[in-house]
Amino acid sequence: MKKYSNDKNALILLSLLKAHHIRKVIASPGTTNIAVVGSIQHDDYFEMYSSVDERSAAYMACGLSAESGEPVAIVCTEATASRNYFPALTEAYYRKLPILVIAGSHGEQNIGHLHSQVIDRTRAPKDTVVYSTFINPITDKSSEWYNRVEINKSIIKLRQHGGGPVLMNFVASATKTFGTDELPKTGVITLHGYVDEMPTMPDGRIAVFIGSHVQMSKSLQKAIDSFCKSRNAVVFCDHTSGYQGKYQVNFTLVNGQLNFTNDLLDMDLLIHIGEVSGDTYTTRRLKPKAVWRVSTDGEVRDLFKKLVRVFEMDERYFFTQYTAQSTGDDTYIQACHKLFEEVSEQIHDFGFCNLYVAKKMAPKLPAGCVIHFGIYNSLRTWNMFRLDPSIQASSNVGGFGIDGACSTVLGASLADTKKIHFLCVGDLAFFYDLNAMGNRHVGNNVRIILINNGRGVEFRKKDHPGYRFGMEADLYMAAAGHYGSQSTDLVRHYATDLGFEYLKASTKEEFDEVVDRFLIPTLTEKPMLFEIFPDYEDEVENLDYLRHAMPDNRGFSQKLEDMAKSVAKRILNR
Repeated sequence: MKKYSNDKNALILLSLLKAHHIRKVIASPGTTNIAVVGSIQHDDYFEMYSSVDERSAAYMACGLSAESGEPVAIVCTEATASRNYFPALTEAYYRKLPILVIAGSHGEQNIGHLHSQVIDRTRAPKDTVVYSTFINPITDKSSEWYNRVEINKSIIKLRQHGGGPVLMNFVASATKTFGTDELPKTGVITLHGYVDEMPTMPDGRIAVFIGSHVQMSKSLQKAIDSFCKSRNAVVFCDHTSGYQGKYQVNFTLVNGQLNFTNDLLDMDLLIHIGEVSGDTYTTRRLKPKAVWRVSTDGEVRDLFKKLVRVFEMDERYFFTQYTAQSTGDDTYIQACHKLFEEVSEQIHDFGFCNLYVAKKMAPKLPAGCVIHFGIYNSLRTWNMFRLDPSIQASSNVGGFGIDGACSTVLGASLADTKKIHFLCVGDLAFFYDLNAMGNRHVGNNVRIILINNGRGVEFRKKDHPGYRFGMEADLYMAAAGHYGSQSTDLVRHYATDLGFEYLKASTKEEFDEVVDRFLIPTLTEKPMLFEIFPDYEDEVENLDYLRHAMPDNRGFSQKLEDMAKSVAKRILNR
């Protein structure tokens, strides 16, 4: 019996072709495609044909696919062999025929360096393929995951949104050795739409994770609540998730504990909705066995590296379909609430820092207001504390950049001039977008909390690579010393000259004296700016204190694993 190639890419490809029921293959001669062709031709599952002329092979695929109603894979080598596919791929593009091009390649790194037969296939003519990708050599677990996802995505694109041809530039490093007896069980990702039969939801612990999300409609929130009630499920989310239902679990505080583990983060199925999340503590700690992604965009987005299904549909429709008839218990949500309270009780007091400000302000924010956060430090800090369900929160986590926070809150405030819009932002981000304060459309419903610690504290945190540089990190990484070096006059003059009511605090006592004025629930005559001057060392030390609030409960094996990761991280950061 002949064996499969030893090349990992080839093995993953064949495994996924089978899983997605692609059996028809038309092969053309060549060397860079031998690992694939040599493996396919000895597997009876595949229905294989030969064509010397690649142009003819691609047209044969058009006819075969159109007549059979099935996807057809065409396999060739590099150079002009692959170019000859384009006339037929143009035909397939306009007829939406699912033709999968597996074109051998020596890899992107060789393009442009005068290697024989290596041509630049990083771009294909616009009306020839609906998707194009490179499957480069596997060097580690991360590249293996990426290639598996890309092959799945390529096959999905054959049928998605009407479908059409897909170009897969395929690198197989082991083209000469064929010693593998069986194909590996490779993670399959499948696409489901409205017209498809909905798969059975697995038994066991189920949770929902929501990244940043537009403000949810009441009907969607109700659908999520009903689903969770029937499945004993919970919703892991942060302030940007737009969900304020009964099953909300904001676990930033719990998941920020460095050496504390809990099994509430282990689940059999995680349903992922929403977009980019700023709650990296939670995204790094969740341990799902499988993930279902639900989004109308239908894109393959594998944040947790456990994606098995993509549901291209409205979120409310999805949750309605999977709400069970019977009512489950609520032990999962109760356990989450209990753990959150246990962690909260370990945190007694903070120095005068961002955490102190958020802890004091969060329960006092006016009901029905909107609050925006600068990325990283401000968002992470406020995520540690609960907000009233009536409060809408937002942050520019889409592009995750320092720019635009002031302008964003200005724009949002114009949508409803009767609703108070807060912004909590650090000094670097504030000065980056300072011009927005002078805009003539700034209204009296805008209130800015400026945390002026004189630098990017993010780069001085003990868990940040910049920490090892000590004070030298302030020179160019944390960018200290700009914008008046915590001048107590600079922002005050600028704000008052522009018509803002200005408040400031450099101590807890000063903060406590004016915070109620800043948080007054009615509109004031002027917009407001509250400038707070914490000591950056308090910022660093208090975050570290918070992250060690719970005792180390890791087992021996987990400690060894974490130690190995820490050593590897230090080596990479040298």
